[in-house]
Amino acid sequence: MKDKFQAYRFPIILLTSIIIGSIIGLVFGEKANVIKPFGDIFINLLFMVVIPLVFFSISSAIANMDSMKRLGKIMGSMMTVFILTGIIASVFMLLAILIFSPGGGVDIPLETPDDVESVTLSEQLVNTFTVPEFVDLFSRSNMLALIIFSVLVGVSTGLVGEQGRPFAKFLSGGSEVFMKVVQIIMYYAPIGLGAYFASLIGEFGTALIGDYAKAIIIYYPVSILYFFIGFTLYAFIAGGKEGIIRFWKNILAPAATALGTGSSVATLPVNLQAAKRIGVPKDIRETVLPLGATIHMDGSCLSAMLKIAFVFGVFNMDFSGIGTFITAIGICLLSGIVMSGIPGGGFIGEMMIVTLYGLPIQALPIISAIGVVVDPPATMVNSTGDTVASMVVTRHLDGKEWIEVAEVE
Repeated sequence: MKDKFQAYRFPIILLTSIIIGSIIGLVFGEKANVIKPFGDIFINLLFMVVIPLVFFSISSAIANMDSMKRLGKIMGSMMTVFILTGIIASVFMLLAILIFSPGGGVDIPLETPDDVESVTLSEQLVNTFTVPEFVDLFSRSNMLALIIFSVLVGVSTGLVGEQGRPFAKFLSGGSEVFMKVVQIIMYYAPIGLGAYFASLIGEFGTALIGDYAKAIIIYYPVSILYFFIGFTLYAFIAGGKEGIIRFWKNILAPAATALGTGSSVATLPVNLQAAKRIGVPKDIRETVLPLGATIHMDGSCLSAMLKIAFVFGVFNMDFSGIGTFITAIGICLLSGIVMSGIPGGGFIGEMMIVTLYGLPIQALPIISAIGVVVDPPATMVNSTGDTVASMVVTRHLDGKEWIEVAEVE
């Protein structure tokens, strides 16, 4: 019981600070705006650190991947499965929020500039993925361009070989330093979020609280349904009826561990044991599961879609149209695959939602609060999704006969 409390201590503290801040806002109304600067400091600190954090984390991770070259087939199949399940999870939540729309009870005005320059789709794509000047990478409005640059630096460092090792070491050191910076900033999070929500609720009242309740009511049943329906389908694709039986016979221990620890990485040993009992080959399970613990987050895809729809409703923006939905699914994949492997990736994924949609920075703590309250089921879906993904990868590489010849322990 004590270990479980330790795992969830910080989310509980954050949630408590948000509740206290909301109560202060309800009691004092607009007078609570006097403490809003404490919340603005927290937001600015996060935006201040995001650029170097993304660069060092992504580039250092890729620069040190050369030991996996021999596992090219597994890696290719694994990434295909990760992307497909991420899309399915995103669409699953999209259908739910189209039926039960979150974030519609309050209308926070969205400030837009008077003169908006129109650009073509091709120009928008160029401006999204690239920048004309190196210094433009230091702007948070060019997040995707920064990610692409970071990937290129990481790949190039790995390809250089021995001569690139000192630079790879520098990148790893930079990643560790900025992880620590984020950790230090997060000590201030309870004060910052509490102050921000005091002013937010003081200004917009109980309508916003009702929206949060609606968002939570949507996420928990949808994530549980995806856990049972989606993973049963994946297990069937991997191994037919026998695949379903083996998956559900062995997955409850990892699911309970994920709920208890709140960490995909902490669940990894139990997940590896479950995959071994299911019969997933050693080379596949020991590649897919460790990587999946950091770059495969179906639960994060579910929550990212909910956050996007929620913030659209709160700022009275139109969440409709194929273009809007495709963009939302793309951001969910970035949040659930690319950004999930970065320490503090949840916040960075939320910052991507804010920057790519041109939302004001005030939107960040609004959607961050959702991440805090949906973390337990999201972690469970993230972790157990790695196990069933390893089964699908095995089916793709070894054929449907794998389930019959696999040694089960």
